[in-house]
Amino acid sequence: MKIRSTLALFFALVTLVFAADAPKIAPADAAKLVAEGKAVLVDCREPKEWAETGVAQPAVLLAKSDFDGAQTEWKAFLAKNEGKEVILYCRSGNRAGIIAKALAEKGVNVANAGGLKDWTEAGLPTRKVETEAPKK
Repeated sequence: MKIRSTLALFFALVTLVFAADAPKIAPADAAKLVAEGKAVLVDCREPKEWAETGVAQPAVLLAKSDFDGAQTEWKAFLAKNEGKEVILYCRSGNRAGIIAKALAEKGVNVANAGGLKDWTEAGLPTRKVETEAPKK
């Protein structure tokens, strides 16, 4: 009896942990939704990464560090894009998944497009990003 209740508790906790995960979306599907104006694509990597590798052509650049901190840029972005799906990507999909889960828990329509590599392997366009040199 004790094992059964322990297992039931375990499965209930697993369900809670994964219930708010954002759905995954293929990069080509994400690009289509963005082109139709139904979604906004967000690169949630950090500025140094944007400069090193470039970003998806239609991406809005919002660092995870801002999301984890004061959310200065994120709050304005979410207010401006209320009602649109927010599609996130990062290097591998991990950080995008963390942010997507947090946004889904707040009721934002969100999806995880994985990593920049997934975007480029789908043959979708990218652009270069210049970041400011640190002030001395």
